[in-house]
Amino acid sequence: MTKVRRPLRIAVLGLGWMGQAHSRSALRIPSLFPERSFEPILTVCADTDPIRRTRAQDDFGFSRVTDDWLSAATADDVDAVWVTAPNMLHLPMIEAATAAGKAVFSEKPIGGKPEQTVQAWRYAEAAGVPTGVGYNYLWSPLVLHAREMIKAGELGTITHYRGRFLSMYGSDPMGLLTWRFIIDEAGYGVTSDILSHSVSMAQFLVGDIDEVVGMRHTTITHRPLPSGAASHYGRGRPEDPVGPVENEDFASMLCRFTDGATGTFEVSRTVVGPESQNAFEIYGTKGALAWNLERMNELQFYRAGGSKEDGYTTVFGGDRFPYHGAFVPGQANSIGFEDLVAIEDLAFMECVAQGDRFSPGFAEAVDVVSVQQALIDSWQSRTWERVRDLKRA
Repeated sequence: MTKVRRPLRIAVLGLGWMGQAHSRSALRIPSLFPERSFEPILTVCADTDPIRRTRAQDDFGFSRVTDDWLSAATADDVDAVWVTAPNMLHLPMIEAATAAGKAVFSEKPIGGKPEQTVQAWRYAEAAGVPTGVGYNYLWSPLVLHAREMIKAGELGTITHYRGRFLSMYGSDPMGLLTWRFIIDEAGYGVTSDILSHSVSMAQFLVGDIDEVVGMRHTTITHRPLPSGAASHYGRGRPEDPVGPVENEDFASMLCRFTDGATGTFEVSRTVVGPESQNAFEIYGTKGALAWNLERMNELQFYRAGGSKEDGYTTVFGGDRFPYHGAFVPGQANSIGFEDLVAIEDLAFMECVAQGDRFSPGFAEAVDVVSVQQALIDSWQSRTWERVRDLKRA
């Protein structure tokens, strides 16, 4: 007997890297998760690039395309909107979509500044619509397993957390001065772009952060000006005119968690060596865990026992962990980045279809930027700053 599923009609606003990833998820989910309660339907894609609009229809199968994101975000035949455009467009898109009563999934950071994230949360609260945020690394099966291990007490009392996201995407001085490096277009730099992933991971695994102190630095102060639309992976020439980088390339942070654990964080887009090292190390009184996106299908576990054989054990991903078996059976058969996007999209759409609350949503995004705001405050005060819940500000 054919299972009755709720149709979820989808609008995607921006068919760049993440817009394509979420669109592929909608196409893949039916074949990966037959027990789902919904049917994803790619209804409309909005993008200003005519080539992308053609791809949306020809390669992804959207029913229609438009260069007007507002009409897509508010269309009567749309149930859920994915906001995957550049940062400066997140807030107006979210305002329009929530006011139209749509469920909204936004890629982080929901605007580049903390106050924009708070405003997005207020829009959604006022409209009473479901929300989701693209902290996709939380959905790695081994990260989910690490959380269960911590909850079960296998690490004992958590004493220290080390989080880092070291990336090379901005390490080339000839990399173009795209919107990611401009305050009015991107907001803050690495604290909005990649520290948000590290902080969300720490909150997901360990808990709330009470106070922070930190520093920032702009390593590459000027970049070649792009001649037109360009990716931040694009490259200029030494003779090209340059402009100033307006936000931070590097940031570090010390913190204290509510439960008493200490923490250190480090993020950079200009280091040379780590290519996408989104990683954590968690230390407890009974053991330790370590995970690194560059080796996403491996979790390192140390169990304290006092024997001569004490040491880290590598736990390989496999179908005994959540969601993994939908993509590949057996043990140590790897899954990849876009599989995490498919998992989070599945979870979000299930919550929308069932009327349940999804986490992480806009409220959790405010929790992340509450930490970011305290860090920003510490740049000015050069001392420890309390983390204030910006939902109450």
